[in-house]
Amino acid sequence: MNLKPDALESNGYILLDKLEHMELVPFVRTYINKRTKFSNLYMLSNLLIFGSVGYLLVSHFKIGTFTMSEGLVNLSYGLAIAFLLLPLHEFIHVLAYRSQGAEHTSYDANLKKFYFLAVADQFVANKREFQIVALAPFVVITSVGLILLLFTTPLWTMTVLGALLTHTAFCSGDFGLLRLF
Repeated sequence: MNLKPDALESNGYILLDKLEHMELVPFVRTYINKRTKFSNLYMLSNLLIFGSVGYLLVSHFKIGTFTMSEGLVNLSYGLAIAFLLLPLHEFIHVLAYRSQGAEHTSYDANLKKFYFLAVADQFVANKREFQIVALAPFVVITSVGLILLLFTTPLWTMTVLGALLTHTAFCSGDFGLLRLF
């Protein structure tokens, strides 16, 4: 969309809601329960990964591929790796913003409320552009994780699934914002 924020009203747009960057969490909570194709995708992704973790943990334990403690340790490695993916996640948002025409991008974080965000100052995104920006980290990181699963041993599969499970949970804000549209 090739408009500046101050030109929206004169082009027929109506302000329905307003989001201050530091009020992201309450804003997302307003829309979190709205059922959309994106909320269905988010729930399905979480269920599939969580179900895969449970199934593989139990099945590999039963056949003796690894012990339950080994499986849980590797799963926890994946949880830790997901925290290391946070800067990459936000960088992917910035790349997506720039691919859609944003010129001034930056990062922000609220460690107290534990959220991180990429910001495109004075950039107005239409629905399609915002969907690209919001979904880019989920699509990229999930795709890489799924490809990695093709080359891992059962224990490393638990690590990758742990990272995917946690990263998908971290994408809740992105999917919450998508529900707004």
